[in-house]
Amino acid sequence: MASNEILQCDRGDFYVRFWGVRGSLSVSDPDSIRYGGNTSCLEIRCGDRVLMFDAGSGLRELGNHLLNGGGNGGAVDADLFLTHVHYDHVCGIPFFAPFYMPDNKFRVWAGDLEPELKADKIFEELMTAPLFPVPPSVFQADIDYRPFNTGERIDLNNEITISTASLNHPNGATGYRIDFAGKSICYLTDTEHVAGEVDNVIVDLIKDADIAIYDAMYTDEEYANCVGFGHSTWRAGAELCEAANVKTFVAFHHEPGHNDDVMDQIKRDIEKTRPGSVVAQEGMILRP
Repeated sequence: MASNEILQCDRGDFYVRFWGVRGSLSVSDPDSIRYGGNTSCLEIRCGDRVLMFDAGSGLRELGNHLLNGGGNGGAVDADLFLTHVHYDHVCGIPFFAPFYMPDNKFRVWAGDLEPELKADKIFEELMTAPLFPVPPSVFQADIDYRPFNTGERIDLNNEITISTASLNHPNGATGYRIDFAGKSICYLTDTEHVAGEVDNVIVDLIKDADIAIYDAMYTDEEYANCVGFGHSTWRAGAELCEAANVKTFVAFHHEPGHNDDVMDQIKRDIEKTRPGSVVAQEGMILRP
């Protein structure tokens, strides 16, 4: 489960914390405790700047953390980047407590959405009766929706640069690279590899990165029955990281049917294939 530890960050600190690591559907069975059951949500700290990536069910706990002092005190000011708007990546939005409080400020970034499907419209659809009892108009925070074209570079300030690239997923998805203080963290979930090929778009994005978090939903055996679903394997992720000279490969977006024992075996297999790789767990904190 995600930790509520409050880290005191100096100006040059840079880390990623995992608040949700599961793919497609959250799970809450006792055999999936160690790796966690919430869907995709990351917190990346660049000094005192708070960046959030995806708004799966893990966003609820992240919101509570920010309100309990994890936002460096006072009002919360943060950026939320969406890879795409499939349900498992936005289902935490209605339960993100900081959105309901005045004085908080957020910028919500989403790439390559059609005009009728911009993030604010998606939030309205997500919170429309009878699916949800109140609409987004009840949010009291200052929320600035910022669409962009995938492939663009986003300069948050003179120190933080975010590069983007298109991923291979139904309805599209965006991959991110965050560069700060001479280090880099990449986030590439909901993408499907092509057997026998290297995705040069991803390789270019993650070249020489310190950390690459990659959609490793399936084993090779499972993937054979899931071609076209828009997800990848841990082996494809390891191969991409090897081709791009990435320091640390992180397997992410775990299949909801993979309990802790299955994940332990996957962890052993990954370690044999590419030593030093990591399998994401809720609460885990990694620094480049």
